[in-house]
Amino acid sequence: MSELRVRLNLDGTRLDLLEGDITQLDVEAIVNPANEDLQLGGGISGVILEKGGPAVQEECDRIGHTPVGTAVMTGAGSLDFQQIIHAVGPRMGEGDEDRKLAAAVRSSLALADRNGLKSIAIPAISTGIFGYPMDRCARILLTEVHRYLQGGTKLEQVVICLFGEDAFNIFRRELRRGFR
Repeated sequence: MSELRVRLNLDGTRLDLLEGDITQLDVEAIVNPANEDLQLGGGISGVILEKGGPAVQEECDRIGHTPVGTAVMTGAGSLDFQQIIHAVGPRMGEGDEDRKLAAAVRSSLALADRNGLKSIAIPAISTGIFGYPMDRCARILLTEVHRYLQGGTKLEQVVICLFGEDAFNIFRRELRRGFR
């Protein structure tokens, strides 16, 4: 695991910002930045399919579809997590992207909370093939996590796991600016 890490405590929940492979973390659930049809393909989804096996896609196929801004949960197949939360973020250019991303983050956290999970890892949703700008994602994701944790939660740990030093530095810079 990378040495790029920031840790702080927010209202009794540990928030970790780190660079690394989300599928290697010691958490109860990870968030997969999914598409509306819940088809595992490239990026994190592809790694989940490869490491988790066909059982994850089979569960996604049974669910079938979830709209942008929402999240659904499946088992983790062969991965060491209890659950995978599939959150559908916006594609850049479809309109109202910031609100949709905020909703996807809130949906993920609420789903984990409702199911009694204590720890969750979230990537930079929509910043890959969906083309969402990393700096906007950092601002919205960090703000929504902060707001959610202020509302009272059973979550003990939220990890924001980023791929690459550039993404980590953008999120760290936004974290230093404070929550808005």
